[in-house]
Amino acid sequence: MPFNIVILGSGRGSNAEALLKAEQRGELGGGQIVALFADQPQAGILDVGRAFNKHVAYIDPGRKGARFSADGEDAYLATINALQPDLVVLAGFMRIISGRFIAAFKGRVINLHPSLLPSFTGLDALGQAIAAGVRVAGCTVHWVTPEMDSGPIIDQAAFRIDPAADPQLARQALTTAEHALLPKVVTAIANGEVKPPVLLLQ
Repeated sequence: MPFNIVILGSGRGSNAEALLKAEQRGELGGGQIVALFADQPQAGILDVGRAFNKHVAYIDPGRKGARFSADGEDAYLATINALQPDLVVLAGFMRIISGRFIAAFKGRVINLHPSLLPSFTGLDALGQAIAAGVRVAGCTVHWVTPEMDSGPIIDQAAFRIDPAADPQLARQALTTAEHALLPKVVTAIANGEVKPPVLLLQ
């Protein structure tokens, strides 16, 4: 049976593109990406999905800001549930996921965060790291729980920061790390090599 993957994003979609390219190369194990959804009508992730001939759609979250309206969340739940996903990947999805959303997809929601959690949660995590003067930064893929950026960590990738260098170099290093880590983790989950913690299945 195919392992169905749905991707949610808000921005340009470079991490979604990394997953799509991995799928194209046959590197997602039994995983297949069935749809990409965005909470912004002009999000680049929609164009990325179209370029790979995937089903894409903007789903109105119902309000501005980080949270869904009740109707907006209902729309996401109904649309995603109809696809019977085995995994929901948050790849630059700038919405706070509620306990109700998580309960609907028990143990099937992961997030890519641009820091070595538990350090630097929230927005602009790399900017926070640079401002703090750290010499090593990175990215994390974790299971999603109601506490933002606090779910059990699946895997991480790190890179060094030169405080004297242009911060743009750190951002490029982050992108490279993310594009390697996310397909690696999704492949491991699709192949059954990584299982969600029991607490997320209850």
